[in-house]
Amino acid sequence: MAAFTNTVMLADTTDVTGFMGKNVDVGFTETMQDLVGVYTEAYLCNITKFDAVTNWETMNPVYKLMFSEYVARSIAIEAIKWDINSYTDRIEGEDMIEVHVFNLKKIQKILEDASIQDFMGV
Repeated sequence: MAAFTNTVMLADTTDVTGFMGKNVDVGFTETMQDLVGVYTEAYLCNITKFDAVTNWETMNPVYKLMFSEYVARSIAIEAIKWDINSYTDRIEGEDMIEVHVFNLKKIQKILEDASIQDFMGV
C-alpha cells in the first residue's frame, strides 16, 4: 500500500482523506503528509518492536488495518492543526482531534500488547 509520493507505506491517500474531514485546508501538502506519515511509521515500529514497513506484505490483515488507521489518524491530526480555522469553528476541529487521539490510544494499547507472532499471523 503506497501513499502520496510513495514515502508512506502503511496508509494511503484515501485512508487519510476520510479522517481529515471535508473542511481541511488544502495548504497541508502531500509532502507534509508524507513527513508526518514517515515519523508515525517509525514510532509504531519502535513501540511494537516490529518493522511493519519492511514486513508489510506478510502481515496479518487485521493488524495491517490497525497500523494504517494509526498512521492515517496521525496525519489527519496534523492536517487539522495546520489551519484549524478552516473548519466550521475551532470547536469542530478540536473535537475531531480529540476523537482521533482517543482512537490512537486504543490502537496503541492493542499494538503494544501484541506479539510479533500476532503481526505475522503465526
